[in-house]
Amino acid sequence: MKLVIQRVKQASVTVAGKLVAETGEGYLILIGISRYDSRTQLEWLARKTLDLRIFEDEAGKMNRSLPEIGGEILLVSQFTLYADCRKGRRPGFDQAAPPDLAEKLYLDFAELLQQGGIRVKTGIFGADMQVELVNDGPVTILLEKE
Repeated sequence: MKLVIQRVKQASVTVAGKLVAETGEGYLILIGISRYDSRTQLEWLARKTLDLRIFEDEAGKMNRSLPEIGGEILLVSQFTLYADCRKGRRPGFDQAAPPDLAEKLYLDFAELLQQGGIRVKTGIFGADMQVELVNDGPVTILLEKE
């Protein structure tokens, strides 16, 4: 499982010209799920995500977590995080989870984050989405758990 966590001032998802979700300060998280992933990876990644101290304190140091600042999460499923570009010019996606497994784990991850006391909004699984964000910093963290 792979996460791209971006610290944002705001983020939104639009589908077919209609605003689906938007957040203020917090994270935009792109989540890629492989065919080998299970709930075990979700639990570790949720805890790590909530505990990351990447927001600035009064001294300007990255020393505060998402719960400490009262931030939100916009969670977007992105199977292309498992693109294999080693051969040819067209990426392969053999390692990406099939849609039924990916959707279940995606929704389970959102639930785990909410159980941590965070307001979580989501895109629409499998939809063609337009994602907008104002990256703060910029700060972008890659988390992976096999």
